[in-house]
Amino acid sequence: MFADALAKLLRKKTFEEISIQEIADEATLNRATFYLHYGDKTALLEELTASRFRDLVLQRGLTFSSCDGGIRAIALGVCDYLLKEGGCPGQIDKLPFENSVIRAIEAIFREGAPSHSLPPGVDAEILGTAAAWAIFGMARRWSQEPKRLPAEEMASRIEDAVKPIFSVAETGKSKQSARRRRSSK
Repeated sequence: MFADALAKLLRKKTFEEISIQEIADEATLNRATFYLHYGDKTALLEELTASRFRDLVLQRGLTFSSCDGGIRAIALGVCDYLLKEGGCPGQIDKLPFENSVIRAIEAIFREGAPSHSLPPGVDAEILGTAAAWAIFGMARRWSQEPKRLPAEEMASRIEDAVKPIFSVAETGKSKQSARRRRSSK
């Protein structure tokens, strides 16, 4: 309801020009109802962005049964999102959506984390944040290139660059196993 109203208004105005009252009017609800759900219009924009981004990632077939292809699906989702939202003249650089997309990527990694065991001392949140920023940063730069690679090729490159972030956990497991072997001798 509010997200749809904001999306509709963004086709006519910049984010800064849109008031909460306009969002509430477009949604045919009152301001008080808006504030029951959101602290401000940026929080609503973050929800809208995260929802649209997540839909694009799911269209790419992201699953957590294995990591193979998961990073690539996320990267393709980011590439798709940047190109789709880039179609609004002048809006992409003005909207505070970067954090929304990054938070959505972090949430995807959080959801997948329980299916992976991490050695003690390895923080899954930090790994997810590092990977999210790397994916977003590489895809954003790609989207700004006048002659860009096909999205699938760029996603493959992003996957190759991001996988080593998660190998930190594997390295931690290997070191821990080596220490156990040495201490048992």
